[in-house]
Amino acid sequence: MQTFFVEIKCKLGKTYEVATSLVDREIASEIYSTAGHYDILVKFHVDDDVDIGHFVAKNVQTLPDIQDTHTIITFKAF
Repeated sequence: MQTFFVEIKCKLGKTYEVATSLVDREIASEIYSTAGHYDILVKFHVDDDVDIGHFVAKNVQTLPDIQDTHTIITFKAF
């Protein structure tokens, strides 16, 4: 199992719509609103054979009202 995070910058006023779309797709483990450069932090778990870049491009970046994303790949939880 691979765990990674995606920070999402939404178009102005669209944070809740983007978060709701992620919930509706049932692909995220956890979704948080954040302050700073990005509006949402999303935690994902995918099988080891899943290409993270392809997963993000197909399942996250295609959502309406997303302006930018930043993917954080993790190695080990302590």
